[in-house]
Amino acid sequence: MPLIPEEPQIHESAQGPRATPATGRTAPTPRPVPGPRPVAPSRPGRPGPLRPAPPVQRTPRDAAKPGQSGPAVPAAAAAAPQIQLIPAAVESALDKAEEAVDLLLESGRAPGDVLVITTGAQHPWADHELSFGEASYWAQHDAGDDVFYADAAVASRAVTRAVVVVAVNGGPDTAAATVLPLALSRAGALLIVCGDPQRINSVLGAGV
Repeated sequence: MPLIPEEPQIHESAQGPRATPATGRTAPTPRPVPGPRPVAPSRPGRPGPLRPAPPVQRTPRDAAKPGQSGPAVPAAAAAAPQIQLIPAAVESALDKAEEAVDLLLESGRAPGDVLVITTGAQHPWADHELSFGEASYWAQHDAGDDVFYADAAVASRAVTRAVVVVAVNGGPDTAAATVLPLALSRAGALLIVCGDPQRINSVLGAGV
């Protein structure tokens, strides 16, 4: 049902001052209209309205907790040693190996960084040291103070050194196939092979 507006009512105070009777009485002075009430000052010591606390920041699920390390990063695989091929005939392979050792020492390599392996006849140094007995011979190997010369038959006992030089100077046909993979595993930084390139490549691969 629609609402019907009411008729405005006029109050007596809105009709103006009443007519003064002719009796000589003075009309009463109208009271002043009160102005806006002043705002009461806030009482000292009363805290104002409390502001809501900011929302708690959520930590992403994938963020690492304090004191907890992140996922373990797999260690990088050790770099494979470089391979250098020096072409040489069987008769000159040991001489080429000696020249390679001299160049290594002249370039700053320490003597204890070098291991020389022969597939055929032993190096004269090995023959000389073995004449004092195997204990003395391997003691010098363990000391690691000088270039060590080993025959292919005992090369597996030698430990890893920075540079391994192989002289393919004879021996059985299977000597190179046996010694070269062993020499590669013993070389920390560089493998130098002196011998027939075709024979060596057939063992270590065509990229040598």
